Amino acid sequence: MERYIFYILALIMIVSAIASVSSRKMLRSVIYLLFALVGVAGIFFLIDYNFLAAVELTVYAGGIIVLMIFSVLLVHHIEMKLEVAKISKRILTAIACAIGAGLFITTIYSYDFKVESIATTTTTAEIGTGLLSYEAGGFILPFEVISVLLLAAMIGAIIIAKGRKLETNNDDIT
Repeated sequence: MERYIFYILALIMIVSAIASVSSRKMLRSVIYLLFALVGVAGIFFLIDYNFLAAVELTVYAGGIIVLMIFSVLLVHHIEMKLEVAKISKRILTAIACAIGAGLFITTIYSYDFKVESIATTTTTAEIGTGLLSYEAGGFILPFEVISVLLLAAMIGAIIIAKGRKLETNNDDIT
C-alpha cells in the first residue's frame, strides 16, 4: 500500500513541477509549486519524518508560497503572462535536462544502496535544542542571519514594487 501512495505522491510532484515551470501565468505557477511542496511533505510523512513534514508544510508550503502570492499581488502582475522562449533555447534546455536526467539515473543505478536500521530516535525537543543552541554544533547564528536576510528581501521587494508604481504615476501626471 505504501508503494502505491509513494507513486501517487511522486506523480503529483512531477506533474506539478512540470506545470509550475511551463505555465505562462505567474499565479498558476505559484499554485503548482504549492502542490509540489505538499507532495514532498507527503513523502516525508510516508517515511515517518513527521518533523520535516511539518516544517515543509509550515515554512515552504505555508510561508514561502504565501509570500510569493503576496509579491505577485503586490506588483499587480496577477494575470501577467510570461514570454515564450525561442525554439533554440527550448531545444537546448531539453538537451540539458536529458543529460542531467541521464546522469542522475546512471548515478542512482550505479550506487549499491544498503538498508540500515536506526537504533536511536531523535525527538522534536532535541532538534529544537540543536537548532537554537549557542554551543558548538548549534545553528542559532545561521538561523538569525537567514531571518534578517528574508526580512531584507521582503522590504526590498516592497520598495521596488512601490517605486515602480510611483514612477508610472508621476509619468501620468506630467
